[in-house]
Amino acid sequence: MTIEIIAPDKEIFKGVASQIQLPGVDGLFAILNLHAPLIALLKQGKIKITGENEQITQIDIMGGVVEVKNNKVLVLADM
Repeated sequence: MTIEIIAPDKEIFKGVASQIQLPGVDGLFAILNLHAPLIALLKQGKIKITGENEQITQIDIMGGVVEVKNNKVLVLADM
């Protein structure tokens, strides 16, 4: 799946991954390849992205919104 994380002033991350873990307002949740469509609010915490080669990237956010649609994850993040 493709992942794009953007802040109001810049692009933070863009790439392909096998999994992304997000800090939702109701707790941590993960999104895998071919996930059903979803929109959720995010709280302060860490986004953990697992790349196709098992490389892990972590990004701190202050909050935001995530949209999952057509195997694409778009995160609008407050940094």
